[in-house]
Amino acid sequence: MMPSMDEALLGNGVQKTRGVGENLVLPEVRKQLHLAGPLIAAWILQNIVQMISVMFVGHLGELALSSASIATSFAGVTGFSLLSGMASSLDTLCGQAFGAKQYYLLGIYKQRAILVLTLDPEIAAGAGSYIRWMIPALFVYGPLQCHVRFLQTQNIVLPVMLSSGVTALNHLLVCWLLVYKIGLGNKGAALANAISYLTNVSILAIYVRLAPVCKNTWRGFSKEAFHNIPSFLRLGVPSALMVCLEWWSFELLVLLSGLLPNPKLETSVLSISLNTGSLAFMIPFGLSAAISTRVSNELGAGRPQAAHLATRVVMVLAIVVGILIGLAMILVRNLWGYAYSTEEEVVKYISKMMPILALSFLFDCVQCVLSGVARGCGWQKIGACVNLGAYYLIGIPAAFCFAFVYHLGGMGLWLGIICALVVQMLLLLTITLCSNWEQEALKAKDRIFSSSLPVDMTT
Repeated sequence: MMPSMDEALLGNGVQKTRGVGENLVLPEVRKQLHLAGPLIAAWILQNIVQMISVMFVGHLGELALSSASIATSFAGVTGFSLLSGMASSLDTLCGQAFGAKQYYLLGIYKQRAILVLTLDPEIAAGAGSYIRWMIPALFVYGPLQCHVRFLQTQNIVLPVMLSSGVTALNHLLVCWLLVYKIGLGNKGAALANAISYLTNVSILAIYVRLAPVCKNTWRGFSKEAFHNIPSFLRLGVPSALMVCLEWWSFELLVLLSGLLPNPKLETSVLSISLNTGSLAFMIPFGLSAAISTRVSNELGAGRPQAAHLATRVVMVLAIVVGILIGLAMILVRNLWGYAYSTEEEVVKYISKMMPILALSFLFDCVQCVLSGVARGCGWQKIGACVNLGAYYLIGIPAAFCFAFVYHLGGMGLWLGIICALVVQMLLLLTITLCSNWEQEALKAKDRIFSSSLPVDMTT
């Protein structure tokens, strides 16, 4: 029997498995955990860099701490979120090219992304001295994210974790030298971010240059990186919006909390809740990075059913993680507040917030891995529309209503975010369930082979 046109286009890699059993599920679980484990550690260590800087500034006085916290938040909204989002387009491009064994394209995609991201950062210089001294970090953060995605999509994750660990340890020394020894104060803490990010990206760049596993995907600098930049932006801009729209909504909650009665208490508790949620979020974020790699690799290789299986597996893992971490949050609810404050009012408020945090984390886990599937498939435009609707048409209005109309305070703000997470999860789940995986594999092939680059067809 002759193969169909679609099967011919997909090539020999097409695998239409029926009734997938344990013999395929367990290896898939191992693959995802092998990817997710080091990535979770790497993301936590990378986030610790800015946290350490703020901690050093905190010892300079309350005013310095407040200024650094606000500046870090502002830089995250206007700079880091944008760079991280645009870099996530490499999850699609590099992942699918690697699956299709078009290794030469990965280096070109990385160079093109670095070129765009280093020209892009814009931060208001008048926002204070701390944020002005953070600007150099933005120009290094973009290339760092590009290197991380470049390696992640090739299933090379251990070097990413190790370089992040070395950087975090080195950051303590850099902060001490700049803040206290040289006497730059809060300016030194801000500048330390750039030095540490530069250390991290330098380690990864040396690894990419020297490691035998990267010899096919990195072949040196090429003028091809300057070509076809609009095609990168067509995926990069929706990728940035997909990340930024979600990131910005949480920062907006902090601003709204300042309008509540007893704003000092509300803002403190909401900040603790966001900090707790962000720390726990690194686990599903690692799973999200793993599934974007698995899906993009399998679609690029022309194995749509393997991508479908990976999606089902990661959803089960996300639910299990969400339940376990949620239960842990509930169990420690009466003690967790003491990690941040000795004031009984704060501790009691946190204990009431923790069950709500636990519920939101479960939905956040599922939506996070579904967002990873979306990146692996190249659905960033759809994802941006989903996030716009979920957070700004549903979540923020609901948060305002719960907090100010029904007078639920900070708990009301977080209930609004839960509404957004539920809508986001259901929309992404519907899109995923209704997807034609064979068609997605064809789109991946078309994305790779329709490139204007002189594609190296060797394997």
